[in-house]
Amino acid sequence: MKITNKEKMTNFCFIIPALILFLVFSLYPIVRTFELSVFQWNGVDKNMVFVGFAQYKDILFNNPSFWKSMLNAGYITLLALTIQNGLALLLALLVNQNVKGENIYRTIFFLPPVLSGVVVGLIWKFVFDGNFGILDHFLYGLGFKEFHDYAWLSEIKTAISSVAVVHMWKGFGYGFIILLAGLQTIPVELYEAARVDGANSWQQFKNVTLPLLMPIFTIVSILTILGTMQIFDLIYSMTRGGPAGHTHVPITKIYEYMNNGEFGYSTAMAVVFGVVLLVISYAQIYFSKKFK
Repeated sequence: MKITNKEKMTNFCFIIPALILFLVFSLYPIVRTFELSVFQWNGVDKNMVFVGFAQYKDILFNNPSFWKSMLNAGYITLLALTIQNGLALLLALLVNQNVKGENIYRTIFFLPPVLSGVVVGLIWKFVFDGNFGILDHFLYGLGFKEFHDYAWLSEIKTAISSVAVVHMWKGFGYGFIILLAGLQTIPVELYEAARVDGANSWQQFKNVTLPLLMPIFTIVSILTILGTMQIFDLIYSMTRGGPAGHTHVPITKIYEYMNNGEFGYSTAMAVVFGVVLLVISYAQIYFSKKFK
């Protein structure tokens, strides 16, 4: 059946609102961001000095602090991909066994992700405090006297790992919910057939659960990478990038430059960071398809 021009126009009219929203809130900001990145600008004055790609060159070759922040984000991301998602998968497997209070567990595990990042950061800052922190008193009570008055967020050796622990505690609930939903889509008949063939629990997990859950796990991994690399509220409320910049991540570094009046430079830094995220995302999708 041939579609008439009138029907085409009618269909196009339904698309126009979404197209306008996309152009105004997605495409224009991207174009404007790249435009600002080639200017030296403090974000206030009308005078904008065109510098071309000089700021990009400086970020790529003369700004070790930015790449240090990238390494920090990569470290937190690595922990999130392994420990956080591993914990989410373990809890999803346990809750999927028709345990009593299943809905209660879902609520408890999903509670941390929906809490405000700033509120969580301030609470955990109190927990890690070296003077009256709960963690120090708990460890001291267990006999670890070396942790008496230990400032976890002020020590270079433990600051970034402490932030990573809080991030994993707050973020594992997202992976838990998605993986649990994926587990519940696997037909029970497959497990019954595997048991008939003599497969034990580990063989069922390896040959049934894991292969069917892999597409879901790929999605969770991509969301974990993108979410963790863009972490801001926890770090800003806990350490503000300290001590001595050892907990800075790209977003806090961009904010720091913007706060110092280097608006054009921070915008160029945001473009570089966005390209890095795109490359990581596409690489993960490519390898997940290649080794499916």
